[in-house]
Amino acid sequence: MADWDDLRIFLAVARSESLSGAGRGLRLDAATVGRRIARLEDSLGHPLFLRSAQGYRLTEAGGRLIPHAEAAERAMASAAEDLAGAAAGLSGQIRLGAPDGCANYLLPQVTAAICDANPGLEVQIVALPRVFNLSKREADMAVAVSPPEAGRLTVQKLTDYRLSLAGDAGYLAARPAITSREDLQGHRLVGYIPDMIFDKELDYLAELGVGTVPLGSNSVPVQLMWLRAGAGIGIVHDFAMPFAPGLRRVLAGQVALTRSFWLIRHADDRRSDRMTRFAEALTLGLRREVARLEALAAGQ
Repeated sequence: MADWDDLRIFLAVARSESLSGAGRGLRLDAATVGRRIARLEDSLGHPLFLRSAQGYRLTEAGGRLIPHAEAAERAMASAAEDLAGAAAGLSGQIRLGAPDGCANYLLPQVTAAICDANPGLEVQIVALPRVFNLSKREADMAVAVSPPEAGRLTVQKLTDYRLSLAGDAGYLAARPAITSREDLQGHRLVGYIPDMIFDKELDYLAELGVGTVPLGSNSVPVQLMWLRAGAGIGIVHDFAMPFAPGLRRVLAGQVALTRSFWLIRHADDRRSDRMTRFAEALTLGLRREVARLEALAAGQ
């Protein structure tokens, strides 16, 4: 029979699809991981992975083992929580995935405050301009700009946030005035690379009827730096504007977008008091931080 340590290694390989990737997360060398997988397969009497140059893919037997291994993972996490006790505060590691605008301009200060209140807690922020795959445990939970439509997940709305069209004051002063959307044709626009927009909610410029983006990046901070450098005009999160005090809104009465952040969790994590308490602190912190930064931006 497999013990928890065997199952822990099995899950790491299944999620990373490689021995080296699993080893990095487990802090084991790839050869050791490979030996442990081979031993587990021998003890169960079934091959769990198909090996190829592309990596490790689950066999049918491996796929059947996944829910049992994840149940053991949840049981061990729950036991650790019970032993630690709620009064001791949050502890251990939580990995949080988020789009890079949220990850850069909101989560650092919000999670720092949560960690100040819970000294035993370790938070990892994974900032990626794409949708996170929670089934592969890329993160324990994720912030998204659209609620998922499939999967065994729980979803809760975190907060609304606003976006505006903006440009650097120096850029705007040196170029023709913008008084209508038609005037945008005479200006260089900054935005997402069209074929790398991973969520329809991010296709801001389509709402302006703009088809060409001379300066495009899949990174929100890169777009913001272009605007700060006076390279053009583009859509900016209002909560990011205090980090770029030289920006000024354009067509403020005509262009104002609202989007939402959603917190995505594994359905089974609803039974985890630790994850629930962290989610509650994150929700409260994000709402307060968005409100604080948007109030600062209103004065720019």
